Amino acid sequence: MDSAGSRGIDGGKKVKGRKRFIMVDTLGLVFGALVCPANVGERAGAMRLLANLKYPLRRLQKILVDKGFSGEDITQWVKDNFSCTWEVSKRAEAQKGFVVESKRWVVERTFAWIDKYRRLSKDYEFYENISESFIYIALIRKMLKNLTAVN
Repeated sequence: MDSAGSRGIDGGKKVKGRKRFIMVDTLGLVFGALVCPANVGERAGAMRLLANLKYPLRRLQKILVDKGFSGEDITQWVKDNFSCTWEVSKRAEAQKGFVVESKRWVVERTFAWIDKYRRLSKDYEFYENISESFIYIALIRKMLKNLTAVN
């Protein structure tokens, strides 16, 4: 049921509300978005997002994720259903402090683009599917703005 009752509590972060999951390409353009209660885990949310994709991703070879999405169950599920690899990006053993890793911040940048829109900066929506729709609208607007930009 998509309603305000679908908000949950993320036990790890102690946050009440909803989580957003997005799948983007290397440019940060969105393939899919999912908004669900905060108590849904990362792997379960990723599986729901991938299962809800509207069109097959035949050319997809690799899905790069952070360590919150690691696990043999989802790795095998992606391999069986999408015929691609599920690669978990981990920091180097000897790495100290903050170091930018290639391709890891593409999704974070896309979330930053989304958060520039007042309606998406907080969880204002009553229904999850309305929130997902506004994510798509914001990113379509971003793509149109990029297309019309004069260099």
